[in-house]
Amino acid sequence: MPAIVFIIISIAVSLIVGVIVGYAIRKFVAVKSKDVAESQATAILSEARNQERDIIIKAKDKSIAIIEEAKQEESTRRKELTHLQERLEKRETVFDQKLLELEGQKQKAEEEKTKFEAAREEIKKIREEQFQKLEKIAGLTQEEAKNVLFSNVEERIKEDLTVRIRKLEESSTEEIERKAKTMIAASMERVASSHAVETTTSVVTLPNDEMKGRIIGKEGRNIKAIEQLTGVEIIVDETPGAIVISGFSPIRRYVAKKALEALISDGRIHPGRIEEAIDKAKREIAEDMKRAGEEAAYEVGVAGLDPKIIQLLGRLKFRTSYGQNVLQHSKEVALLSKLLAEELGANVIVATKGGLLHDIGKAVDHEIQGTHSEIGYDIMKKYGLPEEVAYLAIAHHEDNPQSLEGIINKVADAISGARPGARKDTYENYLQRLQELENVATGFEGVEKVYAIQAGREVRVFVKPDQIDDYSATKLARSIADKIEQELKYPGEIKVNVIRETRVIEYAR
Repeated sequence: MPAIVFIIISIAVSLIVGVIVGYAIRKFVAVKSKDVAESQATAILSEARNQERDIIIKAKDKSIAIIEEAKQEESTRRKELTHLQERLEKRETVFDQKLLELEGQKQKAEEEKTKFEAAREEIKKIREEQFQKLEKIAGLTQEEAKNVLFSNVEERIKEDLTVRIRKLEESSTEEIERKAKTMIAASMERVASSHAVETTTSVVTLPNDEMKGRIIGKEGRNIKAIEQLTGVEIIVDETPGAIVISGFSPIRRYVAKKALEALISDGRIHPGRIEEAIDKAKREIAEDMKRAGEEAAYEVGVAGLDPKIIQLLGRLKFRTSYGQNVLQHSKEVALLSKLLAEELGANVIVATKGGLLHDIGKAVDHEIQGTHSEIGYDIMKKYGLPEEVAYLAIAHHEDNPQSLEGIINKVADAISGARPGARKDTYENYLQRLQELENVATGFEGVEKVYAIQAGREVRVFVKPDQIDDYSATKLARSIADKIEQELKYPGEIKVNVIRETRVIEYAR
């Protein structure tokens, strides 16, 4: 029993000693670790302080450099500003000097002008005095002295004038003989062929005479609307089943006829419907022109023309020259040129195409300044036709064409146009007189549209209501009448009808 107790006590003592020794060792290790950590912390802190010091030193150096650079840049800017200020001051000084010089020159010029005016007045006065003295000495006025001088000169050179007049008469005789030979040669080229000229009226067939009243409308408003919008005269007489459209422009007559036919077919005839029918007729005539141009090119065997050329060619259907339809004339010239070119060995394509288009300028000669031959040449060059084709527009009016195709074209043009009955000069003169009548009225300010009607016995002038008031319309009518009297020659009298209309449109929704 005592042994067991001893063993237990020994074990307990050993445990206590082990614990004490372990604690001492642990404390020693902890103190050692603390010392090591403190030394490491001290080292890290010291290194951080060194780095902080280096960073501060570098930042100071950099800030000092930036400050120095800023000071240097500021110094440079100051120098530049000083330089600019000096230049501005110099320029201001120069400007002030020049301004003073200009003022001085201006003042000097004013003084010179005043002296010049005074000198001119003095010279004028002296000249008048001299003329008066000369008239007093000579006993003649200035006009009388001029007449005496002219009389003496005429007496001295009378013989020279006689010789000169004789030479002019001989020259004129030679010119007349040359023209007579040319006319005889042209007559030999003509062939006999009948040709019917177009008239200045178109007839519209009516289903019954009741339709005449509907076309006239209440108080004539329908017929007035048609005449105003188309520029033709509608003649409603006792002729059964027909009315007559009168006007010198084939295009206007065509538009009026197509519109009337559409209105008669529809049965609704009133101003609103009339406007729609006329607008539709204008679109149809554009299509008809294009179709006529295509048919003409197909008939003579010309292909590859620009659509714009085709459209202009179709316009010739509604153009006449001395009563001859220009499109028909162009087709004849093309076919004749083709035949002649085949016989003479010339370029058939150039001759045919040039013959078809030689009068293309007449489609727009009333819109563009210049002769129709020059306009035609420019049109063909614009749309890519070769020079030898475009030249034929000019060649048919030249005395000596520069190419064989030009000579052929000129001969074909003479054959088509100069044969008996092909052209009627009085008809063309009549159309020209009506066109001149419209042009006289169109030249006034505020005029919108002008139509010559009743075979030139009346001209209707539609004015812009925002530019011409009622009083101005009265004055305008008198002014147009005066100008017609001064510039035109005509039989009888011409009625000038100035129409001022204001139209207001609103919609109820």
